Amino acid sequence: MTLSIAIAGAAGRMGRALIRAASDDPRFEICGGTERREGQFFGADLGALAGLAPLFMTTSDAADHAAERADVWIDFTTPDATLHALDMLRGTSTRAAIVGTTGFTAEQEAQVAEHAKRIAIVRSGNFSLGVNLLAALVEQAASKLGAGWDIEITEAHHRRKVDAPSGTALLLGEAAAHGRGNRLNELRLPPYDGVTGARPESKIGFSVIRGGGIVGEHDVRFAAEREVLTFSHQALDRAVFADGALAAALWAAEQPAGLYSMRDVLGL
Repeated sequence: MTLSIAIAGAAGRMGRALIRAASDDPRFEICGGTERREGQFFGADLGALAGLAPLFMTTSDAADHAAERADVWIDFTTPDATLHALDMLRGTSTRAAIVGTTGFTAEQEAQVAEHAKRIAIVRSGNFSLGVNLLAALVEQAASKLGAGWDIEITEAHHRRKVDAPSGTALLLGEAAAHGRGNRLNELRLPPYDGVTGARPESKIGFSVIRGGGIVGEHDVRFAAEREVLTFSHQALDRAVFADGALAAALWAAEQPAGLYSMRDVLGL
């Protein structure tokens, strides 16, 4: 059985990667994609956007039109655009959504959760297999190592990324906080700047690097007085995120309404 997917932001870096990945996999059929009407790629052929042969299907500015025949909606855009698209999907038969958008506020998170009462939504700050295994290891380490081990998360991305820390860094922070029996908002340190005083115990710190074309690098460091343990992941190609999102789409299409993560998809 072929799964029909529609892709938000089809001309973006992730949109193009998703088109290429889905076009190479006979389990998927691309049935639509969106772009802003005022953008240069509105009305462009989806195949041509990804450097492939024409698919004879052009971008739309309306999610409900792009997803008219879609089983699954895949969205790696912006918080406002994602929420608007989820609203518009109410009028379609789309039964699941894969959301890789980052930078949601707490209020917007609640809106995503509300949409998950009617369709299956897999939401993650990172869809790579390696990163999600890393998160599981970080949670385990945090649960075993005491408060004397400081946790610092460093992430690096390309110069065009607009939110910081990255969704992946926050995902890893949540894993570390959960390992310590708490929520990240209770343990997260503010950015280091100026005279900050001594580092408080049990907290989780973040450092951010932006530059060039870095796809994604993440380190989680557990530092004690006499030793340091570091977990690290480096993404070499954006295709790893597209592959993970498509795996999530196959899984989500068979699930009841609810809010899921890649840990659910991978059975971690």
